[in-house]
Amino acid sequence: MPPKYQSIADSLRQEIEAGRYSGAALLPTEQLLCQRFQISRQTVRRALSVLEDEGLITRRQGSGSRLREPAAVPAQLNCTIAVVTTYISDYIFPSILRGMETVLSENSSAPLLFATQNQISTERKILQTLLTMKELDGVLAEGTKTALPNPNLDLYQKLLDRGVRLVFINGVYPELSTTPSVLADNAGGGRLLVEHLHRQGHRSIAGIFKSDDMQGLLRYAGYAQALRDLGLPLEDGQIYWYNTETKNAILSGAFLDAVLEGFAGCSAVVCYNDEVAIRVISHLRKRGARIPEDMAVVSFDNSQYSDLAPVRITSLSHGGQNLGELSAQLMLSLLRGEDSQSQVVPWQLIRKESG
Repeated sequence: MPPKYQSIADSLRQEIEAGRYSGAALLPTEQLLCQRFQISRQTVRRALSVLEDEGLITRRQGSGSRLREPAAVPAQLNCTIAVVTTYISDYIFPSILRGMETVLSENSSAPLLFATQNQISTERKILQTLLTMKELDGVLAEGTKTALPNPNLDLYQKLLDRGVRLVFINGVYPELSTTPSVLADNAGGGRLLVEHLHRQGHRSIAGIFKSDDMQGLLRYAGYAQALRDLGLPLEDGQIYWYNTETKNAILSGAFLDAVLEGFAGCSAVVCYNDEVAIRVISHLRKRGARIPEDMAVVSFDNSQYSDLAPVRITSLSHGGQNLGELSAQLMLSLLRGEDSQSQVVPWQLIRKESG
């Protein structure tokens, strides 16, 4: 048989659910409840505490108990949002896009997908198309080659002048740095990987970074600062840069042989992302190198590549946070006129077998 206070709580809960008490009216006083149920004041208070813990009522000393007002449900939006990303089906982008689509569809907002292939000319054509659309409320944009001067900033500004909401993801152009954005803490990530390798005993750490996107520059910046602060060497020959156009050629075959030969004397390498790291690991193993005994390999994104690699890759993750979801939520907040702030998402180290 349940305790008396629990039986009283059950009776009051049933009355609340039946609509006996309105949100504006007080529940019966403790004294009236004592008389009604023929119980002590202490038992009444325990029963009311159960309902308060369940979020059904609020209690205030000297003011009695009343129903808790339900939290305001954000108004459903029916908006058209353009999603302009560098790629759609490659690497980590499907997960980011699914996150955006989930949040937007829950708010009756239709995402329109465009991919620039990280090409300035394609980005310009897409932005020109968006400017012809009369029913456009917002643009979620992954900038194209954000580390380079961009001739398309005039079109982004025209969208803003029209009142179209703009949120950047992954990278933002310096000239539009006040535009809301959702970014990873890439400099912090570069530092985190170097500090991890240093704790493992590595003293000469190479790096492979992408030069035409801001993520690559910031990851390098954190890497370089960590080497400096830890008193480790930073030689130009231990750094290798690639860009969008040269990636496939440089990260394969003879080119990659030359890159790795330049890393002679290094016992570890920080890679721009898992896509690069899996190529490095595969090539090192073809050369007879052991991972991580001869060369430790670490990287960013903790993507599916990190588990598909011949040796699973130690990589950085955003934990349970999805940048696509966060950017879509930020967009919806802007469209509702709410106070919205840019977000920088920290990395978490996921240690596996590669280093």
